[in-house]
Amino acid sequence: MFQTRLKVCAAAVQAHFDTVLGRLDDLPVVQAMGHATNGGKRLRGFLVMESARLHNIPDATSIWAASAIEALHAYSLVHDDLPCMDDDDLRRGQPTVHKKWDEATAVLAGDALQTLAFELVTDPRAGTGDVRADLAQSLAIASGAQGMVLGQALDIAAETAETPLTLNQITHLQQGKTGALIAWSAMAGARLAQADTTALRDYSHALGLAFQIVDDILDVEGDAETVGKATGKDADAGKATFVSLLGIDEAKRRANELVESASDALSVYGEDAEVLRQAAQFVVARKS
Repeated sequence: MFQTRLKVCAAAVQAHFDTVLGRLDDLPVVQAMGHATNGGKRLRGFLVMESARLHNIPDATSIWAASAIEALHAYSLVHDDLPCMDDDDLRRGQPTVHKKWDEATAVLAGDALQTLAFELVTDPRAGTGDVRADLAQSLAIASGAQGMVLGQALDIAAETAETPLTLNQITHLQQGKTGALIAWSAMAGARLAQADTTALRDYSHALGLAFQIVDDILDVEGDAETVGKATGKDADAGKATFVSLLGIDEAKRRANELVESASDALSVYGEDAEVLRQAAQFVVARKS
């Protein structure tokens, strides 16, 4: 069920990007936007569309918010890969944008993808006026200095800190850097339906933390070809991670506990939320 739905959502998001970007001038910056939004698991887009389905919102409506979060996520990766940030050459098994083009194009492509996200989520076809306003404001909070950007800033500061981060500090950092956009994605369905977001909020917070713990595990146990990006960078930089503080076995146990918590949070939806439960299992079993 999950894998089929994930593929359907991924294909829908890609088709939407093809249409939206196909209307723009064929310039290097637009080509770079297409490169950055191509591929990947589309987990965030899936979470939007599946949480929307849970609330009887059709895919034709939720695709706008799903594409918006994937555009914003892509922007964050393009900028995160820059030499002034993580300085990565590989992303999703392909050259990063600044390596395929140049740094200026990467900066502009990231900027354009960020603004595209808000263009998509405020399109009249994305929901009623009140819904679009809620989606846009909550996305701004999740992606800015209270969410993803805050997490990234804390991560950069940690690289030069005199003492390694504690477990609580890493958890706080990752709740912004990785968790904020995952939480927005999973809660989007309830927002589209103007319904209570509590259950999906609890689900997404556990899911986002499990996702990051597995990322830390893959940085140690994974290989670049399978993961699609460089591995071992955290250890080389001497960064404190869930693995460095907990150890591999305890980190895996913690991730599995979080998946159980995520699944339990969906009890209010009964069997209708089975695909989202399977998504949580996928997060801890993934190899990339």
